[in-house]
Amino acid sequence: MTSGIEQKTRGQVRFLRLPELLARTGLSRSTIYVRLEQGRFPRPVSPGSRAVGWVEAEVDEWMRERIAASRNNAGVRTSRA
Repeated sequence: MTSGIEQKTRGQVRFLRLPELLARTGLSRSTIYVRLEQGRFPRPVSPGSRAVGWVEAEVDEWMRERIAASRNNAGVRTSRA
């Protein structure tokens, strides 16, 4: 039996460094770290002694979840009286 992480990272694993992560998500550095503290963003890993990166597959999945959530809530509008 394989864990969820093993299933997500099968095949070629690629790490995103912070500049690429910011460009890909459109979020600011501070927003990334606030969401990390809140448990609302994928955790980074340390591929080296001083390096930090995010697993590309986990970031891609997080982005797909955000898209799906926005599509599910697209029809819900609050009316202004």
